[in-house]
Amino acid sequence: MSIDQVIQSTLDKAELKYDRKAEGRYFVTLPGTKKLQTNCWLIVREHAFAVEAFVCRRPDEAHEEVYRFLLRRNAKLYGVHYTVDALGDIYLVGKLNKDTLTEDELDKLLGQVLEAADGDFNTILEIGFATSIKREWDWRVSRGESLANLQAFKHLVEPAQPHQPGTLTD
Repeated sequence: MSIDQVIQSTLDKAELKYDRKAEGRYFVTLPGTKKLQTNCWLIVREHAFAVEAFVCRRPDEAHEEVYRFLLRRNAKLYGVHYTVDALGDIYLVGKLNKDTLTEDELDKLLGQVLEAADGDFNTILEIGFATSIKREWDWRVSRGESLANLQAFKHLVEPAQPHQPGTLTD
């Protein structure tokens, strides 16, 4: 089976949306829950197979904390790692020997991209965009707008509850 056949078969079996942009270049959309979708390039090069997925734009604040989180997270990832581009935007990237790529390996790699991008997304936002999230929350409250898609960040805007004597933490 050619590498293009491996890629197409894997994507079809996983029922993923993709466009074949040219021979050896696929633009794939991975569906998520926290990050609604992760756009991912699969690229066949002369000697390697590469995956590149956009995760998040450059953080507005706490850059060192965000990048520290990403570096620590790299130690737990399979086949991909976090990186930043010249602008500071965050990506997941990986390279494999193209001659050893199998459907199972590609499925595992795409699963890792999705798990990382989707699973880490809110943490990245909490660290790198806390001020913007608080400002958006306040703006929506002032206008009576829905807060439904900001509920994961409610703890950022609510004051900490004072300790009550006689609770389990005593």
